[in-house]
Amino acid sequence: MSKLTSFVVDDIPEALEMLCNDIEKYHPSIEIIGKAASVVEASKLLQKQQPDILFLDIMLGDGTGFDILEIVANLNSKIIFVTASDEYAIKAFKFAAIDYILKPYSIEDLSNAIEKAKVQIQPKKEQLNVLKQLVTAPNNKPKRLSLHTSEKIIVVNIEDIIRCKADNNYTTFYLKDTTKILVSKTLKYYADILKEVNFLRVHQSHLVNKGYIKEFIKSDGGYLILNDSSNIPVSARKKSEIMGALKNK
Repeated sequence: MSKLTSFVVDDIPEALEMLCNDIEKYHPSIEIIGKAASVVEASKLLQKQQPDILFLDIMLGDGTGFDILEIVANLNSKIIFVTASDEYAIKAFKFAAIDYILKPYSIEDLSNAIEKAKVQIQPKKEQLNVLKQLVTAPNNKPKRLSLHTSEKIIVVNIEDIIRCKADNNYTTFYLKDTTKILVSKTLKYYADILKEVNFLRVHQSHLVNKGYIKEFIKSDGGYLILNDSSNIPVSARKKSEIMGALKNK
């Protein structure tokens, strides 16, 4: 069986050497055909050779990993992004629904990333744009979200999401154009990342966009009426939080 080929990009010499050594030691079936420490160097080399897997650091001394992807537009490699422990970068990857290795990584992290890369499809251009916008402008609020369904990846405008509903370990997204999207991640996962962009967890099974709340009905245990006429129950412990949020809406 022929070896998989790889190329490693990192602007810190020690980190570059460590990742190359770990690949060679723990994944001998992967051949490293090149390495680079800058956008310019990587772009020149990748114009001439196409690795199966590209290990790509995000922030480089002369630009970003995204610059390389734009310069080498015909690159067909599977990409494993490598990033330092940065809360903004982690948030960006979650909104873009793209996997990554967080430095300092463990050998298990590296192995998992490689196994995923072998079977994953290439990130869509829209996903990479979501990631790039958030990484390069971390103070801007996210405007788009990538959703993995069983069949494809859909990038949606966050302002178009009316609400989300839990279904065991799945979440259904309800959009303003009546589209429903079922995603294989928990509601808690989305509640954690969407809380900063106008969403409220109003019930164990419901997450709503504050912009679509029409009324809060206090009777019958308490529930919300949204602009799409849906009725969403409010848990007792969330009532005061909801009332406070609506006052400041």
